[in-house]
Amino acid sequence: MCGIVGGVAKRDIVPILIEGLRRLEYRGYDSAGLAVLTDSQKLGRLRTVGKVKNLQEALDDSPTSGRLGIAHTRWATHGAPAERNAHPHISKDGISIVHNGIIENHDELREELIQLGYKFESETDTEVIAHRIHHHMLKLDGDLFKSVRATVAELEGAYALAVLSENTPDKLVLAREGCPVVIGVGDGEHFVASDVSALLPVTRNFMFLEEGDVAEVYGDHLRVLDREGQVVQRPVRVSELSADAAEKGDYPHYMLKEIYEQSRAVAQTLEERVAGGKLLEAAFGPTAMDVLRRTEAVQIVACGTSYHAGVVAKYYIEQIAQLPCWVEVASEYRYRNPVVPKNTLFVTISQSGETADTLAGLRMAKQAGYLSSLAICNVPESSLVRESELVMLTRAGPEIGVASTKAFTTQLTALGMLVVALAKFHSADAERERNLVQRLIEIPNLIEKTLKLDATIKELAKSFADKHHALFLGRGQMYPIAMEGALKLKEISYIHAEAYPAGELKHGPLALVDTDMPVIVVAPNNDLLEKLKSNMQEVRARGGELYVFADPDSGIESSEGVTVIHMPKHISHFQAAIIYTLPLQLLSYHCAILKGTDVDQPRNLAKSVTVE
Repeated sequence: MCGIVGGVAKRDIVPILIEGLRRLEYRGYDSAGLAVLTDSQKLGRLRTVGKVKNLQEALDDSPTSGRLGIAHTRWATHGAPAERNAHPHISKDGISIVHNGIIENHDELREELIQLGYKFESETDTEVIAHRIHHHMLKLDGDLFKSVRATVAELEGAYALAVLSENTPDKLVLAREGCPVVIGVGDGEHFVASDVSALLPVTRNFMFLEEGDVAEVYGDHLRVLDREGQVVQRPVRVSELSADAAEKGDYPHYMLKEIYEQSRAVAQTLEERVAGGKLLEAAFGPTAMDVLRRTEAVQIVACGTSYHAGVVAKYYIEQIAQLPCWVEVASEYRYRNPVVPKNTLFVTISQSGETADTLAGLRMAKQAGYLSSLAICNVPESSLVRESELVMLTRAGPEIGVASTKAFTTQLTALGMLVVALAKFHSADAERERNLVQRLIEIPNLIEKTLKLDATIKELAKSFADKHHALFLGRGQMYPIAMEGALKLKEISYIHAEAYPAGELKHGPLALVDTDMPVIVVAPNNDLLEKLKSNMQEVRARGGELYVFADPDSGIESSEGVTVIHMPKHISHFQAAIIYTLPLQLLSYHCAILKGTDVDQPRNLAKSVTVE
């Protein structure tokens, strides 16, 4: 969460900063600001509450320019959204700083600085860093690089920093611990950001700082020191993303665009990984087959939507690969001492690859005796990918909408391939493998068929526009799909929604059912269908209104109090999780439109949660 952009350029840096912020706004949009050194080498700062467009409007009224600058879009952690808390923050002698992350010992550092005579304008932990840097500069002959290194040595927590000073008008100083920092390499120019996508209009060549690195960046050269103070060379990589990959096109919202991109995204995730009825052995990396052959259990750790994908995978891993599997929320997993069964594969799932709790879980797992680590992730340059032994990239492309859609279905696709790979060594013969691979290959076409229900679901959403609560029901692997549907509805429409395994209705949730609470049911034609029908009758007996996404052969038809939307035919058990999540995405989208909420940037949320 929060986005950083900066640069040392041959040209005016301000348009680059604004465009970078616009591309990072999905990471936070409580406030935005920038600081540049003008041609007179004086610091110019501008900050606004709200979205980046407000900052642009302020710039139109008070133009500024310069070749060295930093900028930030904020998701509030310390201090309410207000101009005084917006970044960049400044200290004496023209020191300015932008910061992602959370400093856990900021209170004690603040008290010490107050005793030293520093005045605070904000409630943020970031302003503490700015004043600490100035304090050290007074002792280190004004050396900004040494002062930043001295400051980060005092910090406890997570940070990505970009710092400039009027006294050193030709460079930026960067630091990273627990939050991503990428340096964009140009022709006699260098740029910095918290995400590659911010810099794609100006470069495709990127260097990624490692944990504990501190760097000083000039226009034509840079220097990186690692945690031990040794000069290191970090490799420059060429990004495969294009500059227009994150544009909305003709769609009114990123979320709708991303829903409709799912067929192509799933196909891309499968490309070069399945062929001839087989999963290609190199799909997870050159050493993966040996690891998967030795795997006797699987531990999955993730957050939010990625956690729901993991819960779906648990069903398939246990039923198809016949291996035990555990799934945990990363923020809980990282604070316990797990007992690790022999030869357990540790799997992390994350769209961004920078989710703080998931990264912490991975780092803890490396000391816990797991067989190996596998990252399922959408961002090849991310920390999660770089720190995992095995990788399966989901190839969803940039996902800008905060409510995840194509990232989820491509995660399920990648997990489907993991199931095939595990089954290959533990439970399935060649014929079973061919069947599973064929089911995966059919998914893009089934997605296109399912999205043709859009107009029907748009009409259905009118029944939800005035509701305050909703209940989602599913059984088996449809329970986590119900969880994902409830999450989507609450994220973007602000309707309170809960999901339950349908068999749990009579253990409490049934008390909530009345004519004002719609009950959404996902009902594929599987072994649990008849039991699900009984649960639906329990709802009707209490006057509840049912909205059922059902297989055409399920025998479920519309009647009084029951609205049925028939899904495409011939959806297999192995395909159902991906296909049945699509109408729930569309339902949440259209409900949000009717309620007039901000679909792509819902209140209080950010896309990439890079703090605990």
